[in-house]
Amino acid sequence: MTRELSGATRGVLSYFTRHRTAANLLLVLMMVLGLASTTQIRSQFFPDIIVDRVTVSVKWQGAGPEDVDNGIVAVLEPALLAVEGIESSESSATQGRARISLEFEPGWDMARAADDVKVAVDAVSGLPDGADDPKITRGAWRDRVTDVIISGPVSAEQLGRFADEFSARLFRVGITRTTIRGVSAQEIIINAPEISLIRNDVTLQQIASAIAEEAEADPAGDVAGGAARVRTGIEKRTADQIQQIVVRSNPDGSKLRVGDVANVTVEGVDRKRSYFVGDYPAISIRVDRSNQGDAISMQNQVQDVATEMQPTLPEGVTIELIRTRAQSITDRLNILVDNGLVGLGLVVLLLFIFLNARTAFWVAAGIPVAMFAAVGLMYAAGLTINMVSLFGLIITLGIVVDDAIVVGEHADFRARKLGEDPVSAAENAAIRMAPPVFSATITTVIAFFGLVAIGGSFGSLIMDIPFTVIAVLIASLLECFIILPNHMSHALHAIKSKHWYDWPSETFNKGFDWFKNKVFRKLMGWVLVFRYPVLAAVTVLLTTQAALFISGDVRWRFFNAPERASISGNIAMLSGATRDETLEMVRELQRAVADTAEDYEKEYGKNPVTYVLAEVGGNTGRSLAGSDTKDQDQLGSIAIELIDADSRPYTSRELVAAIQDNVRKHPLLETVSFRGWSSGPGGDSMDIQIYGADADTLKTASEALKTVVAQYPEVSAVEDNLAYDKEEFVLELTPQGRSLGFTIDDIGRELRNRLNGIEAATFPDGIRTAKVTVRLPENELAADFLQKTRMRTTSGTYVPLTDIVRIETTLGFSTVRRENGIRLISVTGDISEDNADRATFIEDQLRTVVMPQIASDLGIEWRMSGLAEQEEQFLSDAFLGFSLCMLGIYLTLTWIFASWTRPLVVMAVIPFGMIGTIYGHHAWDVPLSIFSVVGLIGMSGIIINDSIVLVTTVDEYSKTRGLFPAIVDAATDRLRPVLLTTLTTVLGLTPLLYEGSRQAEFLKPTVITLCYGLGVGLFIVLLVVPSLLIVQKDVGNLFTSYRRAALGRHKAIGQRIILLLASAAALVLLVATVGIRIATDAAPTWITALQIGPLTKMSATMQSLTVLSLGLIFALLIALFSAVIVNWRSHSHKT
Repeated sequence: MTRELSGATRGVLSYFTRHRTAANLLLVLMMVLGLASTTQIRSQFFPDIIVDRVTVSVKWQGAGPEDVDNGIVAVLEPALLAVEGIESSESSATQGRARISLEFEPGWDMARAADDVKVAVDAVSGLPDGADDPKITRGAWRDRVTDVIISGPVSAEQLGRFADEFSARLFRVGITRTTIRGVSAQEIIINAPEISLIRNDVTLQQIASAIAEEAEADPAGDVAGGAARVRTGIEKRTADQIQQIVVRSNPDGSKLRVGDVANVTVEGVDRKRSYFVGDYPAISIRVDRSNQGDAISMQNQVQDVATEMQPTLPEGVTIELIRTRAQSITDRLNILVDNGLVGLGLVVLLLFIFLNARTAFWVAAGIPVAMFAAVGLMYAAGLTINMVSLFGLIITLGIVVDDAIVVGEHADFRARKLGEDPVSAAENAAIRMAPPVFSATITTVIAFFGLVAIGGSFGSLIMDIPFTVIAVLIASLLECFIILPNHMSHALHAIKSKHWYDWPSETFNKGFDWFKNKVFRKLMGWVLVFRYPVLAAVTVLLTTQAALFISGDVRWRFFNAPERASISGNIAMLSGATRDETLEMVRELQRAVADTAEDYEKEYGKNPVTYVLAEVGGNTGRSLAGSDTKDQDQLGSIAIELIDADSRPYTSRELVAAIQDNVRKHPLLETVSFRGWSSGPGGDSMDIQIYGADADTLKTASEALKTVVAQYPEVSAVEDNLAYDKEEFVLELTPQGRSLGFTIDDIGRELRNRLNGIEAATFPDGIRTAKVTVRLPENELAADFLQKTRMRTTSGTYVPLTDIVRIETTLGFSTVRRENGIRLISVTGDISEDNADRATFIEDQLRTVVMPQIASDLGIEWRMSGLAEQEEQFLSDAFLGFSLCMLGIYLTLTWIFASWTRPLVVMAVIPFGMIGTIYGHHAWDVPLSIFSVVGLIGMSGIIINDSIVLVTTVDEYSKTRGLFPAIVDAATDRLRPVLLTTLTTVLGLTPLLYEGSRQAEFLKPTVITLCYGLGVGLFIVLLVVPSLLIVQKDVGNLFTSYRRAALGRHKAIGQRIILLLASAAALVLLVATVGIRIATDAAPTWITALQIGPLTKMSATMQSLTVLSLGLIFALLIALFSAVIVNWRSHSHKT
């Protein structure tokens, strides 16, 4: 029995149905707000996934990684982990630097977080004396919009000036987050050979001090009442001027100048990172946006500035945009928009076939109204139009008309069949259908709201789906009860007149009515008669589909990120390699890319490469492990832009493998690694963290793992993050050194000056800051530096360093990494998803064979991280969300039906939706994924809508007739809306089911889940729900009979005793088998003690269930036999 509407609710529905303008005013308001929002709402590929971090960094010049870890990280990290709101921490200790990154809970007040971290750091004492003060920075989220490349046959210095001008123009149009790469301020190098220093008895510090004094001109004040200004000195900042700076004036009047002691050179603007397009130098300008920036509009602005500036550049110099997002975002969104429009057309066509033209028109009119209103709500909530939110809108294309179909079709039914006037028919339809439609919408809202329980980066990714669907459903609810009845009251006036445009629906409905009354009605009668075989058949069907998943015929893949049209290749050269040798290797990468692209063009008819940017002095994208300890001259990279994924029949991973095979390795090459880019969140597809041992053992374990993984060609870019460090020399002062007046601090200070140089002065150089550095020449900093260098004593004599210190050599690692305080090493790689079976096999091998063996051999601990860790968190959160949504749906239905058992019948169809879900994935050969889970949770709320409408109609009909005819009549009368609501949802998504774009493939599991799950669910509702209603009555009759037999007033005392004893025996048996199994998580000991052959081969659960089943059968036979004897004796006494 469903609850009736209150008088106030009836009054509101009646008011809007009968008022001439109120409904249309609301319609106009919803449309205007939605249209206004569409011009303002931002567009992007995926929703922004913002992680709030605070970073603490400390410099300790000259300290090795182990010293930094022990002296800084070990001191700071325990205090920082105590700060409130921290979700996780990562720390790294490298040469001369410690970095601790703290990730805070989503939504945490980051201003407070930064203050709390500062308080915690200030409270720490005991940092090393030579360490700088800790620097605290709050992470600023940014996202790349595009990279601007300026290249051509001019010098890098000239290109740098063009880049400065371009950046200034961007600033003027409001784009402020730009980073210029490939150009640096000039650096004046003062190379002072040691022999020259000794000959002139001068130190590097004295030279630096002299330059610092002359590099600046100091103001002295004003004279003549402020009419003139006095400055002392002349700024000496050119190489010629610096050479003439006096270091010392000798007693004989001569002067020792910088040029007498050292060579002065000026290093160019491309000394650090150099970029090349072909053979020409290039400058890169990265353009980023904040979390409120619109990638499409920003890129259009950048393109406009580039177009405006291009004519002012010399011939051959070009400005090009690469890694552009606007076109790719627009193309991806257009894929969904096009499919959405086709789906919309199919839905409208279906409405005009099932319903008369006027009813179909006003029902279809609810789609744009609800959609525009939802966009307005999305804009108000700060959401964007992206692949996920737009997909949420497409999901609701068919759902949004479900409510209107039920109300509109019932209004048509009341006017045609019951003879009500148009206004009364529309009003009564809204009032009559309000409880079931409202409850159906609420259950769908609850189901999608369950997705909010999913946390982490993937929770942020799919968060737009529940909000979008809920916004559309709320708007749909308003439209179908507030706006639609008013329009139906006018449309029904013409119900008796015939028009040519009603011919399709009239023709179809004649045939449909014949089928409904002649075929379907009889079918429902047979379904109710054979209710138990029907339920058994459906259960068997569910079991067969579950077997497909358990056997592996339907696979599970957590997340297959859409590929982006970019590839990056990084190299690292061996120590001792020069910048020219690194450039040679980079040129080889350019050749390999060009040759591979040419081969693919010959084979497929189209060159896959659109742009290539080479670099010397750094890595691009994700840097190589250990690159932070390499000299910049030993690093290089290449960035490759490809044609769109839908324009080629092969994946970027295949191209990566081909390019890597084509690379000829330089003799001094240490590492080369290519990696394809992808969209969306998530870590590496292979990320294994090893911990629980010392650094050497962890490194041994990682090398063993990498050796095993190397046999799988599907795994690329395999590396660990624990690189070997440089050879480390530890100096200890000898007694002779002490006798000569040396201290270890003095020696350390002088060696730091000689090895690192001294920054003598800085001064403005355009928009950058140039500097003057005093140092020893590079050729003197060779491997034998410590053996050759000499130190000045306090008496002015020079002695070899090896005479005053003892040198010990150690070899460690370049970086010490910790996560939440635990020292660990990560081995990462990219497992190709081109063959899902192989990917699953490799992951299973790593998890069940490889890592357990390594752990056993080396005594380490390990865990799957990256995508595997996120998968575990996602499934745990999804299970919680699904459980909460089931509870919410059940409680809602208990309120709607005012019953504790009726909701169980309605919800019984939910698990049977898995029949269609698994079959659909098997038919399309698509693995189940994160988006399948999203579809399942959403489907659980949608699939019961038809069940709700059917059960409420049965309850209404059962007031005037028996349950059996009430079910048959209700199923027959509601067949049209039930069929129509399911078909509209399925047809709205069908175009996406056949979408061939790779960029939409990650959404296909949700589409399959909803289309096949709801399609099969239609038949499940029509077969299972009526059967369960009768079964519910059967069970109720059984309980009534049991209660009467066991507790009722009758004279059959013997039968009562047998029944009670049998019930007690069944209860005891249940506790002794299944009860003990659940409580102890093991088979009952009394069962195992029986030592029955077949039972010993079963699992604990199967043992308990088998004994329980056999015991119940035995108890039933004894009870029946006893009842027969008692009954026979009773008849004997009577005779």
